[in-house]
Amino acid sequence: MRILALVPGGISDQILFFSTIDGLKKRFPQSQIDVVVEPRAKEAYRVCKSVRETVIFDFKGRNSLADWGNLLGVIRDREYDVALCFDDRWSTGLLLWLSGIPTRLGAAAGPSELYLTTPIVLDGAKQSIAKRYYGLLKGLKIEESFNDPTVSIPDKDLEWADRERTRLGVKAGGYVMIWGQGDETEASYPADQWLTVIKDFQKKQPDLPIVLADRVSSGWISSLTQALPSLKVTNPTNFGQSVALFAGASLSLCCEGPEMHLSAASKTFTLALISSFSDPKLLLPQTDRVIGIKSPSRRIADISPSMILEKVWGG
Repeated sequence: MRILALVPGGISDQILFFSTIDGLKKRFPQSQIDVVVEPRAKEAYRVCKSVRETVIFDFKGRNSLADWGNLLGVIRDREYDVALCFDDRWSTGLLLWLSGIPTRLGAAAGPSELYLTTPIVLDGAKQSIAKRYYGLLKGLKIEESFNDPTVSIPDKDLEWADRERTRLGVKAGGYVMIWGQGDETEASYPADQWLTVIKDFQKKQPDLPIVLADRVSSGWISSLTQALPSLKVTNPTNFGQSVALFAGASLSLCCEGPEMHLSAASKTFTLALISSFSDPKLLLPQTDRVIGIKSPSRRIADISPSMILEKVWGG
């Protein structure tokens, strides 16, 4: 069986869709599953072993008829048996109808419903986003219970993480990892407030190394290492490396964004700093291994260090 999933959105949307993809692979282990994603989201599938290939298409771009035609040609050439799509725009529904895919699953809402063979009535908005995605599988008679998103780490990224821990002088399971920057300015946590949190860590757990992580050498890290030279710094270059480091941490602290989802999916104890515009129950697994700390405002910076430390030592 050949299965196609159209998953508009960013990295976080893809990670939340992993449960659905893994559910398909579990039910149809011999299937070939491809996804159509935006350019910014392709990297997420480095840590998803159930997907064979990613097809790039900018759903939110100013696409011409030629762009849509090229995508349609790619889909028709591969002769998929099943398509899943959570996008309710009429253009996406029309694309699937023109593709000739015999089974087309999607939410029973919005303009795209007209073009689906199997519209699915999904559960209410209070259900987590990952579970709502998983509800599409009812159209294939998949009744297995939902599992939270998980990630699969490539061997070469595990090997890189082992070398990186050796360089840093830390052991797997024996460090705290802090990823202090989100996708936007409002999703970042100020260096001076991190400093308060870290000093408290060092006072109570002086032998527990703290590793600061970011894709690039950024200002917040420089500020902290100038104040506390003993801090460790790492700059993973892809999501596989990031997940491998998260998986080896005893605790991770993250701002809202892709790294928050990667940390949670790696089954590491995770404290996630979230803005008031987001609902932890919709974004995060409902487990005692993941705790969302919600800001009183849109700015994550308005979460006080004491709120973080209360969750750390209280939990």
